[in-house]
Amino acid sequence: MSKILIRGAKVLGGEPQDVLIDGETITQVGAGLTAEDAEVVEAAGKVLLPGLVDLHTHLREPGREDSETVLTGTRAAASGGYTSVFAMANTFPVADTAGVVEQVWRLGQESGYCDVQPIGAVTVGLEGRKLAELGAMHESAAGVTVFSDDGKCVHDAVIMRRALEYVKAFGGVVAQHAQEPRLTEGAEMNEGVVSAELGLGGWPAVAEESIIARDVLLAEHVGSRVHICHLSTAGSVEIVRWAKSRGIDVTAEVTPHHLLLTDELVRTYNPVYKVNPPLRTERDVLALREALADGTIDIVATDHAPHPHEDKDCEWAAAAMGMVGLETALSVVQETMVDTGLLDWAGVADRMSFTPARIGRAEGHGRPVSAGEPANLTLVDTAYRGSVDPAGFASRSRNTPYEGRELPGRVTHTWLRGKAVLVDGKLT
Repeated sequence: MSKILIRGAKVLGGEPQDVLIDGETITQVGAGLTAEDAEVVEAAGKVLLPGLVDLHTHLREPGREDSETVLTGTRAAASGGYTSVFAMANTFPVADTAGVVEQVWRLGQESGYCDVQPIGAVTVGLEGRKLAELGAMHESAAGVTVFSDDGKCVHDAVIMRRALEYVKAFGGVVAQHAQEPRLTEGAEMNEGVVSAELGLGGWPAVAEESIIARDVLLAEHVGSRVHICHLSTAGSVEIVRWAKSRGIDVTAEVTPHHLLLTDELVRTYNPVYKVNPPLRTERDVLALREALADGTIDIVATDHAPHPHEDKDCEWAAAAMGMVGLETALSVVQETMVDTGLLDWAGVADRMSFTPARIGRAEGHGRPVSAGEPANLTLVDTAYRGSVDPAGFASRSRNTPYEGRELPGRVTHTWLRGKAVLVDGKLT
């Protein structure tokens, strides 16, 4: 059916309303709506949000299809309520040319589960020595606007300055993985009491904070935009807060796992908790929550990092870094931000849809739930509570830190331009 009537949903957590979709567009929002031949979705008690937008996803294709593909990754995204994801450049080959970003973009179009916007590499091969084809990637069919060497830091200040100057010409943004490489040699977890007790190589907060401080000053100097990936420390929050007070054009993201988990979990030596940047302290977690609530941190981004079983089912030192996150992100945000009273659902819509869409220039996404807007929507049963079972994930990988943990909320429906891609929690 081309018409869908969502009945009685709490739009952005507000008063119950009906939402009528006709084709790809929302045509009416109000009380007591009717429509002939419309498929009716009873949504009483559920929250209707704009489709979520993830500015930081690893889809692994091309090159690591044993971990994830664009198809499986977008299915996972739709299951988590996302209608648009930005795919990081650390593929094989690296997404540092127009040809590779166009390949990823076209695979996203073919999947049909959510829109995929490739992120282009800042430097050739992520090697930090020579700028990649930034202009060519922007002018390609993929229309790249976000550039990142994520997984590696653009550690050379001159290269970072040149990248910021280059993307300024077309309104792009450099998304920095803030990790000073010399300060993190041999690092396996957060540097602190726990690392000292376990005898594991420490990853100091200053390794992140020093790069952020440098890069906000560079962005101010050249008048360009910089985005900080997966900010993880209380000190980083203070630097970003200071930069914003000066009018520097900086935005920042936090991952769901950094809002919930701490380095105490590393005492288990379970490699599922090994991640870059590492899990930090309880003090850091609380600072990140407060910063997300007050807008110092602009968005939540998953850093969905799938790995095959053998890369995680091994000793800690040999394990790959990263966690899957697309299918659990909204639940973690509900637990840490909504159920604690730090954010309402309108705030969640801002941090997980409106603002990431604005930062990445995701056209047609992050739009209001109102007449005339694209029907990119997600419906959430916020009263649901259940334990996480990775066996039911749509992702190809299962490296979740939440296995067996009870989390609130469940995405029941996702619509991409009016097409139902998730119905009653099942992919179509």
